Amino acid sequence: MDYTNLGQTGLKVSRICLGMMTYGTSQWRPWILDEADARPIVKRAVELGVNFFDTADIYSAGASEELTGKFLREFTRRDEVVIATKLFFPVDMAFQGSFGNSVPQQPNNSGLSRKRIFTAVEASLKRLGIDYIDLYQIHRWDYETPIEETMEALHDLVKSGKVRYIGASSMWAWQFAKAQHTAQSNGWVRFVSMQNHYNLIYREEEREMIPLCRDLGVALIPWSPLARGFLAGNRTPDDITDGRTSRARTDDYAQKLYYREEDFAVVKHLGELASQRGESNARIAYAWLLHQPGLAAPIVGASKIAHIEEAVAATQVKLSDEEIQLLGSSYKAHTVQGHT
Repeated sequence: MDYTNLGQTGLKVSRICLGMMTYGTSQWRPWILDEADARPIVKRAVELGVNFFDTADIYSAGASEELTGKFLREFTRRDEVVIATKLFFPVDMAFQGSFGNSVPQQPNNSGLSRKRIFTAVEASLKRLGIDYIDLYQIHRWDYETPIEETMEALHDLVKSGKVRYIGASSMWAWQFAKAQHTAQSNGWVRFVSMQNHYNLIYREEEREMIPLCRDLGVALIPWSPLARGFLAGNRTPDDITDGRTSRARTDDYAQKLYYREEDFAVVKHLGELASQRGESNARIAYAWLLHQPGLAAPIVGASKIAHIEEAVAATQVKLSDEEIQLLGSSYKAHTVQGHT
């Protein structure tokens, strides 16, 4: 395993981050793995040198954080691993990730107010079973809370010792720039990472967010590096009725993000190169990301041991400039997705 600094910090992270959203309870989403099925995958990740683990309070309504803490206590030394989690959404089994089609929410159980942040961090610490969080990230932008309130509260968490670093996830580039400027102007801690939506099929982040992060020295740790499994090459236009896996059949969000004719063309080029190289689609797709400047670690979701083994193997795959250009040659612009 190779390791790198997280942006301009001294924090060392593995080039692969294991995304813990896949582990928790299927009561939340049907493709989630329970503790018994998740344990060997996390154990294998640790054996392969992964020291970076990302979860969120929303995942399985907190059960993902509980399993993350349990597994890492079992398999790792606390001072060697980097535990990242996120806040913004309600921690509610009935909440599926969109305010538009979920049960009505009570006041102050979501967002980025000072009250919510202080309550959420204590709850996450308890579920994780730790006394500090290495990387605490805002999951989305809060349009109802002044950014000054949010950034000062996050700064206070770092100074209190409950959090070591802060990061952000998908938002507009102007919002991220405003947050960083607000923090810098007030002498507060700034975000060190951006967890954004970025893969071979969705590259709209290359227009503004990624150049901004590179200029500021902010680490990129993209989510959905395989486009929710789409880049593996086993998806079809009929997945919603005849998909090969539970996730393919039930992941309505993937249907919204991908599945255009142009997206299948990208997968075709990826498959052709993978075949020529004697590699899997997944390895080449991960390798393409790992070749992008400023990218620290893609966040990998693994529902099988082979999935994490493929991701780690990709850290050793070298692509030529011509191969990188070929992989991107079929890309067609998307509407902005992931935070809209």
